[in-house]
Amino acid sequence: MSATATPPKPTRPSRHPVDEVLPAPRLFVYGFQHVLAFYAGAVIVPILLASAIGLSQEELIHLINADLFTCGIASIIQSVGFWKVGVKLPLLQGVTFTAVSPMIAIGLAAGGGTEGLLVIYGAVIVAGLFTFFIAPYFSRLIRFFPPVVTGTVILIIGIALLPVAANDAAGGLGPDFAPFSGRNLAYALGTLALIVAIQRLFKGFMATVAVLVGLVIGTLVAWALGDAHFDSVGQSSWFGVTTPFFFGWPKFSVAAIISMIVVMLITAVETTGDVFATGEIVDKRIERDDIARALRADGMATTLGGVFNSFPYTCFAENVGLVRLTRVKSRYVVAMAGAIMIVIGLIPKAGALVAGIPHPVLGGAAIAMFATVAVVGIQTLSKVDFHDHRNVVIVGTSIGLALYVTVLSTGSTGFAPQGTEDIRNAVPEWAQIIVGSGITLGSLTAIILNLLFHHVGRNRGPAVAGSPGNLVRLSEVNEMTQDQFVETFGSLFQGPRWVAERAYDQRPFADTGDLRQAFQEALFAASADEQRELINAYPDLGAESVADGAPGDPSLRDQSALGLTRLDEKSHGELDELNGQYRERFGFPLVTCVRDRDSYAQVLRHGWERLNNSPSQEHAAALIEIAKIAAYRFDDLVADANPVLSARMRITDVDSMA
Repeated sequence: MSATATPPKPTRPSRHPVDEVLPAPRLFVYGFQHVLAFYAGAVIVPILLASAIGLSQEELIHLINADLFTCGIASIIQSVGFWKVGVKLPLLQGVTFTAVSPMIAIGLAAGGGTEGLLVIYGAVIVAGLFTFFIAPYFSRLIRFFPPVVTGTVILIIGIALLPVAANDAAGGLGPDFAPFSGRNLAYALGTLALIVAIQRLFKGFMATVAVLVGLVIGTLVAWALGDAHFDSVGQSSWFGVTTPFFFGWPKFSVAAIISMIVVMLITAVETTGDVFATGEIVDKRIERDDIARALRADGMATTLGGVFNSFPYTCFAENVGLVRLTRVKSRYVVAMAGAIMIVIGLIPKAGALVAGIPHPVLGGAAIAMFATVAVVGIQTLSKVDFHDHRNVVIVGTSIGLALYVTVLSTGSTGFAPQGTEDIRNAVPEWAQIIVGSGITLGSLTAIILNLLFHHVGRNRGPAVAGSPGNLVRLSEVNEMTQDQFVETFGSLFQGPRWVAERAYDQRPFADTGDLRQAFQEALFAASADEQRELINAYPDLGAESVADGAPGDPSLRDQSALGLTRLDEKSHGELDELNGQYRERFGFPLVTCVRDRDSYAQVLRHGWERLNNSPSQEHAAALIEIAKIAAYRFDDLVADANPVLSARMRITDVDSMA
């Protein structure tokens, strides 16, 4: 082979990691890891409910088996999907904590025991059907879930789940609860340290099963020291099946149904946050149809729960953190976890074995998982314009109220110790469903404040240019001359200024979205020759000229986001090869919105994948990437010096020189 021959182009997988079907052994191990992480949260709701409404031990065991069995079915529906049901993301389904207080109230109002349980199941079935049919209408509200809302909700979910981990680390709610026990602390921190060490020291498969290894080793150590007990395994039967309407035919109460529908509406908000969080983690854009599919799965699973003696279902945020921690994105891992839960639900001995994991060991692993959910929220909030003070108020107030409720709540989702007054006792019964959960209150606060600040009343829009104290708002943009407008916004696009000139003609702009849309319409309405001229104005990825500042500060800011201006020799060579092959095939540079990627490796992989496209598709793809780049540059204007003032000064200078 000639020394100058072009090396063969690497083959790149076209299938998204979410849709990747892993080998069966790995699927089982990863799925089992999800089950172990999920188990305690899955069974806590039946335990709390049974204790509150006076069910027997035998009835509780049946509720737990039914819960696990239905969890498995629901998780398969959500992750695999069919027709318009299931979001097809690695999302595990579990019984929502939001429903605990209302279900207890419904059960006690109906007399407790199995009579109360039947009224609960009637309400659950109707609420599930309501959620299924309302899903497409609720999904239309997605425009009310911008990053300032979804990021806040995800962050609140992560923070509010940490007390669950803390309670487990302290021995779990019950007779073993000992927050100041050195032994419990050692198990929890030891498990956490082991997970962190595995993540640091190992790569590949071992790193992805760090949580599983931590749980297994932690449990073995506790068993060796006499703190893990598996006596219930021998006492449990080998096979047990839950039959539809095991406790009798459901009973329907209007008040109970209304209460449960409210629960499902609130749960829909949490599910929306979980779907957006998972989309961020697996690098998949979430659309309106995705929300509708997820909510239909929630509704179907909830209806099945009422039939198979279980309760309302939602996407379980606990396992979102595990996806982020392990970086295993395949939805079929969750489907395998669902299959395992179905088996556990049919084999009580298997459930008893999993239940033998000591609470402090589980708590140590949960700390790592739940904290990563909060990190995803922070990552989402990084896209929010905090120069706009309205967003500061939305995020700050929502997190503040969520923590206020969480700190003053008792039980599995609160910081307050058992035996103290719960904040829910300070509000009327109808408000307890909202105040009973920091996640619920914080999420609703973020949604309502976003509506008030961004969708209600006269909206001058956030600052679109300038600096704090000298902000330029939409009303001022609408009064600009064309020269001022082009000078202000021309840098959103590389090279020619015709995009800004044509966007100017679409004044007046009703809001910031209208202004952004004007640039997009001008870009995509141009002739093919004009678009090609614009594409050719963009520099190569990792080009030395970008680091030197020749194409301008916006390009430097774009590419430095992932360090493309500071690459080592090897990485620089990889990008040069990609740029060269791309330009040779299509006749224009590879344009990629670097700030829309997570890493240099993802930029490289994305570029190689695009080499398989047709020239027409790449022309369109380049325009879409240019639109994304312009959107990021638009956000950057808020933090820059006042470009309108600079434009006026330059125009004045030009006029004086004429």
